[in-house]
Amino acid sequence: MKTANVMPNLEKIKAAYLGADDLKVAASLLYKAYLDDPLFMEIFQINKEGYEARLRSAIKEEINTYWDASQSLIGIYEDDRLLAVSCLTLPDTTFGAGKFWHWRLKMLLTAGYFGTKQMIAKEETVREKIPAQNYHMLSLIGVHPDYQDMGLGHALMSAILGLLIDDETSQGIGVLVTLPKCLSFFEAGGFKLVEDITAGDIKGKVMFRPRKP
Repeated sequence: MKTANVMPNLEKIKAAYLGADDLKVAASLLYKAYLDDPLFMEIFQINKEGYEARLRSAIKEEINTYWDASQSLIGIYEDDRLLAVSCLTLPDTTFGAGKFWHWRLKMLLTAGYFGTKQMIAKEETVREKIPAQNYHMLSLIGVHPDYQDMGLGHALMSAILGLLIDDETSQGIGVLVTLPKCLSFFEAGGFKLVEDITAGDIKGKVMFRPRKP
């Protein structure tokens, strides 16, 4: 029998950048968060055998690439336990949708040609819609399944916006929202709709939060 989720001790909740020891846990957490996301279900072909392995490998490569490139990996912790995580690219054009050759190679080997091509095409489409030149891009965000609807997502959003305010080189933060249930979360964070886009059979909303709304 499943036990009731225990509310985290809010006095022990803190936001911090991820360390090397957190990457495996962060990848597992994000895998669970995106397992039923319609966009990822299409990109990594849920109707074909091995969907879960392809998704898990892709998220692992994303996390490791962000870490190797010194991008922003922000977590919400209860003491030393990671409960929520977000991945943002910094406002630096050298870290674009294509990323690096070794990322593309590893993605081809783990996620397959179709998944890799779709991932890059999705990011390029979203970036074309963002009304800014230098900005953060929120690529992945998730809360541990056992601790959702407990305010941790809003704590993570506060940390993300704090990063934006502290970085004077950034004009704002962009994000692609594919789950309708997440729309109000981003709207509460000051994100505004830029444009509706279609990726295959999936519709999404490109949203942007300017540094000074």
